[in-house]
Amino acid sequence: MLSIQLWDECWGDTEKMLSDIRGKEISRQLIRSVGSISANIEEGYGRGFGKEYSHFLKISRGSARESRGWYSKSKFLLSEETINSRINVIDSIIGMISSSIQTLEKKNLAKTTK
Repeated sequence: MLSIQLWDECWGDTEKMLSDIRGKEISRQLIRSVGSISANIEEGYGRGFGKEYSHFLKISRGSARESRGWYSKSKFLLSEETINSRINVIDSIIGMISSSIQTLEKKNLAKTTK
């Protein structure tokens, strides 16, 4: 799962940021937001494929967008190559989540119009 890959990469990235007092706060926020991406996908999936799953995917997508922002703000602590790589992964995750939300909502709408 791409969100787990991002988590693993984030773990190493935040390790590098901890030596700077400003980096510590960014690290805290980044760990929370990146961790929330996969956690909400997992929780929503565990609840089934109804309307709740779509809701949890939207929360996950919001966390991904927040993570993208925190990576952008870490430009003084991480290399440009690292930040661009993470943002590309996050953009892929956002695209997949958005596509899943759209598919689920179409299915849910079809069920209610029958």
